[in-house]
Amino acid sequence: MPVKIPDDLPAVKVLEEENIFVMPESRAFTQDIRPLQIAIVNIMPKKSVTETQLLRLLSNSPLQAAVTFLHPRSHTSKNTAPEHLAKFYKNFEDVKEAKFDCLIITGAPVETIDFSAVAYWNELQEIMEWSRSHVYSSLHICWGAQAGLYHHYGIPKYATSQKIFGIFPHKIIEQHNSLLCGFDDVFLAPHSRHTEVRREDILKISSLRILSESDTAGVFIVSIKDDRQIFITGHPEYDQMTLKDEYERDISKGLPTSLPVNYFPDNDHYKIPMVNWRSHASLLFANWLNIVYQKTPFDLNNLEPLV
Repeated sequence: MPVKIPDDLPAVKVLEEENIFVMPESRAFTQDIRPLQIAIVNIMPKKSVTETQLLRLLSNSPLQAAVTFLHPRSHTSKNTAPEHLAKFYKNFEDVKEAKFDCLIITGAPVETIDFSAVAYWNELQEIMEWSRSHVYSSLHICWGAQAGLYHHYGIPKYATSQKIFGIFPHKIIEQHNSLLCGFDDVFLAPHSRHTEVRREDILKISSLRILSESDTAGVFIVSIKDDRQIFITGHPEYDQMTLKDEYERDISKGLPTSLPVNYFPDNDHYKIPMVNWRSHASLLFANWLNIVYQKTPFDLNNLEPLV
């Protein structure tokens, strides 16, 4: 939550320069409060698992939020019961006239396929284009980040020589950034992907900035200046056992796969993994919601389109 302090306190200027959330008393007295409206396009295979992971992070903020789950009409889920989708999900057509504070587009196990060959690509493009006028801030995760960077900025994805799989250290590139407020200089996050976006392509786009990257896993967090579009190439939402489940799934299918790095104690997949990324994942989502809370209009009908 923002810190409410007197308008003329000397600390205000210092904190604002560091992008610490402060709220002068004059604003606090006139502030209205309402739940943040959050839409989640969940295209991960196990919908209920991803629902829990994301809601856990979203609920770590004291801000009230109302969540709407969306599923592409053009995609038939193989791992989630139709009854679950019918009860808890809406299609894009159901919400296209509504406006939201936040949008999350999840990853999907289609990264090795050309974007245009993905069954729901046209529908997802429509959603991403709609987000420019109907959403204040959109957060894209893993393949969703690659899809967003490609759709909005023409940035391609590239196949990697081996799967980027495990827990990797990351460093902060842009100091005093609101999204990374409170982060350690080096922090950990999970990745699980066969493709990547490259920093040289991102740096060609003047409106994009790299906030964090890994010497091993590459670019991690990219955003535009006002944080209305955020792209995260990893999976900060992953649970303790998610990478273990993915590893065992690939082994059972006979796929060539290595142990996720920096994950199993002593590289022994019979040992229970230690969670060492949860606090930064929670902080990342809390910071994002706080940014949106500060900047989104109280009446979403007054939302300015993203130019």
